[in-house]
Amino acid sequence: MKKETKLLLTAGAVLAGAAILSTRSRNHAPLKTVPRVDLNRYMGRWYEIARLPQRYEKACHCVYAEYSLHPGGGYVEVQNACRKGGPNGRLKMAEGKGFPVEGSNNSKLRVEFFWPFRGDYWVLELDPDYAYALVGAPDRESLWILSRTPTLDQDVLERLVQLAELKGFPVEHLLLTDQSCFTQG
Repeated sequence: MKKETKLLLTAGAVLAGAAILSTRSRNHAPLKTVPRVDLNRYMGRWYEIARLPQRYEKACHCVYAEYSLHPGGGYVEVQNACRKGGPNGRLKMAEGKGFPVEGSNNSKLRVEFFWPFRGDYWVLELDPDYAYALVGAPDRESLWILSRTPTLDQDVLERLVQLAELKGFPVEHLLLTDQSCFTQG
């Protein structure tokens, strides 16, 4: 057997093994979403109460998102905002588009901030009055607890954290979001 062929076979075996191990360690039960989201009611401002750490949200304070239906239809306009470094830090904005996943009754969206990359935005729990939401991704690496107000009742927060844990999210890594720029008198 040629040396190059041996190297290719060895490299292939190592990559295959790594892929199998990666798949095994990320083997989760299917992630259940809410049955339906009324996009008209979901539109507006949502404050981030807690999140799993995300590289793009490092050092973010006073985080919120604004959602609006695109006038031409077909997708949701997304505008995320945070203050970098502290409540008085520089305002950082990011604009994206959320595309409802066919057959999900709007409970699953694919959100794109940088074409062609899209991420999962699945609504896992939603208050009947659309006052708070638990949003995550099926890989369990993204999770947000959102509220229409900058604060959330402690009992509701604890219930949402417990629900996220039951769904397989690493809630021990949750970060509470500093919303002091909205809550100071």
